[in-house]
Amino acid sequence: MKQEIAITVDAVIFAEENNELFLLMIKRKNEPFKNEWALPGGFLEKDELLKTGCLRELKEETGLALTEIQQVGIYDKIDRDPRGRTLSVAFTAKLQQKKEVKGNDDAEEAEWVSLKEIKKTAFDHNLIISDAKKKLQITA
Repeated sequence: MKQEIAITVDAVIFAEENNELFLLMIKRKNEPFKNEWALPGGFLEKDELLKTGCLRELKEETGLALTEIQQVGIYDKIDRDPRGRTLSVAFTAKLQQKKEVKGNDDAEEAEWVSLKEIKKTAFDHNLIISDAKKKLQITA
């Protein structure tokens, strides 16, 4: 019996400016969760490693090119994606300052959002953000 399970990657990128922490988020261009805020990310291609896929999706959706990110965790809640069974592997990094970003590909917009302003996100991204903050020992 063949399993139909998709693999996605999510990027949780923080940056600091004027003693305030920001998170890079995208506004989704497509369903599910069209026009809602989410982490940059997407489906892994069959010939790429997880980290490579995450860096590719980050650049495609926001224009931000990074080389160093660290794994946060694997998210496998059965109903986390309405399109079907999906496992996501999240990666994180903290930049010394915000860099210019622009929504592209599956992202209608990309912007740095203050951690104080983040409320509801698509999928289970609030949980992923919380875990990334713990991984990087961010208390804000």
